[in-house]
Amino acid sequence: QVQLVESGGGLVQAGGSLRLSCAASGRTFSLYAMGWFRQAPGKEREFVAAISGDGGSLYYADSVKGRFTVSRDNAKNTEFLQMNSLKPEDTAVYYCAATPTRTFYYGRYYATREYDYWGQGTQVTVSP
Repeated sequence: QVQLVESGGGLVQAGGSLRLSCAASGRTFSLYAMGWFRQAPGKEREFVAAISGDGGSLYYADSVKGRFTVSRDNAKNTEFLQMNSLKPEDTAVYYCAATPTRTFYYGRYYATREYDYWGQGTQVTVSP
């Protein structure tokens, strides 16, 4: 069992940056592969980025590749999402998620059903 708490959201102008954090409870954080998803009003939750338990494998949605960077600090039980060059279309509630495997064995890092644990979400609003 793991509990996830996101922080770092807020209001930023287009072109700006934000860094989201996801703090996890428990002592076996490195055994969980992690992901970031987002959901805009009236839209389905969509994949943003994912990272394996050891941080060695990173995955990104095409829409954020080159602008967002996912990372983790296993000693601090925390996952991060550095978001640069933000656009109004990045506006959404951002969720971190965890799956109790070190890696994505079937490559389904983009699927919400692959994750067992979810945070409550943090709002990111990008103004034009």
